[in-house]
Amino acid sequence: MKTLIPSVKGARDFYPTEKAIQGWLYEKIRAISSRFGYEEYDGPFLEKIDLYAAKSGEELVKEQAFVLQDRGGELLTLRPELTPSLARMVAQRQNQLIYPLRWWSFGPFWRYERPQKGRSREFFQWNIDMIGISSPEADAELIAICIDFLRSVGLSSKQVGIRVNDRRLMDEALSEIGISGEMKKSAFRLIDRSDKLPIKEWENYALELGFTQDQLNGLEAILQDVELWKRSESLQRLFTALKALSVEEFVKFDAHIIRGLDYYTGTVFEANDLDGGRAILGGGHYDNLVEAVGGEPLPGVGFAMGDVMITLVLEKYGLLPEIKPFRKTCLVAVFDENALSSAFGLAAKLRAVGLNVLCYPTAVKLIKQFKYADKLGVRYVILQGPDEVSQGIVAIKDLTNGQQQSVSEDRLVDIMQKLLE
Repeated sequence: MKTLIPSVKGARDFYPTEKAIQGWLYEKIRAISSRFGYEEYDGPFLEKIDLYAAKSGEELVKEQAFVLQDRGGELLTLRPELTPSLARMVAQRQNQLIYPLRWWSFGPFWRYERPQKGRSREFFQWNIDMIGISSPEADAELIAICIDFLRSVGLSSKQVGIRVNDRRLMDEALSEIGISGEMKKSAFRLIDRSDKLPIKEWENYALELGFTQDQLNGLEAILQDVELWKRSESLQRLFTALKALSVEEFVKFDAHIIRGLDYYTGTVFEANDLDGGRAILGGGHYDNLVEAVGGEPLPGVGFAMGDVMITLVLEKYGLLPEIKPFRKTCLVAVFDENALSSAFGLAAKLRAVGLNVLCYPTAVKLIKQFKYADKLGVRYVILQGPDEVSQGIVAIKDLTNGQQQSVSEDRLVDIMQKLLE
C-alpha cells in the first residue's frame, strides 16, 4: 500500500467546509471592525527575530518562535504575533499617519507549541488596535469591539465574559507587599500562570522564584480582592465608559488577568468561555512599543483573537453557520454530446449577468448530472434538449420537489435571478 505523506504537525488542512466557516468568521470580523471605523492592513509573514527579542518576552522568542536563517546568515522568524510588526510599520511612517490610528488585520501566524484542542502551531488571528491615544475610554472601545463581535456570532454574557485588570494597579499593589525591581517581572509571570497550575504547584513555583512566604500570602490576598479596582481611577473611568457603550454585563474585574506579553503597560483584558474557562481572546494597553522599535513614543491598545478557539466555542454552543455553498447556484445540464457547446454558451450567458452557474464538463446520463447537483445542494437544473431548442424554450427542474417548468429563452435570465435570490 502507498504511504500518504502527512501534513506538518500542528498545521491544518482547510477543506471547503472549513474554509467557508473561516470565510464566514472573517466577514463577521470585517463587519464589526468597519462598524467602529477601523481600516484593514497586514504585515509580512517573515520578520527579523530582533523585532520580538526585546518586545514580546523571552518565552515567545526562545520557546515558541519558528526561527530560520536566511542565506545571508540573518535570523528570521515566521511571525508569532502582529503587534510588533504594527509598531514597526507605524514608526516607519509616523509623521504621515492620522491619529488616532485604527487598524485591523486577519491572517496566519506560527508558534512552536504542543498541539492540543484549541491550540495549533499554525493559526489565523484577528488583530485590532487603536494607536495615538492614551485613555481608559480608548481601552473601553476595544473591549466594546470584542463584545459586539461576540454578540454578532450569537454568544451571550451567560456563555462568555471579559475579565479586566490594570498592570499599573498591580504594580502599586505589589510594591505595597514588598515586591520591587526585577521581582515584579517574576510576579507578573507568576500571576499569569495562576489559573494554569494547581494551587500547590503554583505556590511551590512562587517559592522557587524566590518569593518569601509573606510575599506569597500578600499576593494571594491581592488576587482575591474583588474590590481592588476601585483604587484605580483609570479602571473606574473604564467601567463608566463600558456602561455607556452598553456592554457592562459582559465585563468584570479580575486581578488574575495580567497577560504574558511584556509590552503591556496599563489595562489588560481577556475573554473566556464561562463554561470551561478557556481564553478566546486577549489584549491590552501598551505605551512603549512604537518607541521600542525606533519610533517616537506613541501609546496604543488592542487585542488578538485566534480562529481555532473561537470556532471550537461556537461549535460547542451550536452557533456555527450551516454551510450551503451552492444554495444560490444552478446547474446547466448537458443533454448529449451535440449539446455540449450550447450548454456552455447558456452557462456563460447566465454568468454574464452575475449568476453562479455550474455546467457538467462532459456528456453523461442526465440522471447522473441530477444526482451530482442534488449531492452538492444545487436546487435548480437548467436543461435544453433538441425539443426545447426547436421551440425556443428552456426547461427548469426543481430538484427539491421534482417539478419542472418550461420558459422562453428570453425570460430565462429574469426567472433565474428571482429563483436564486
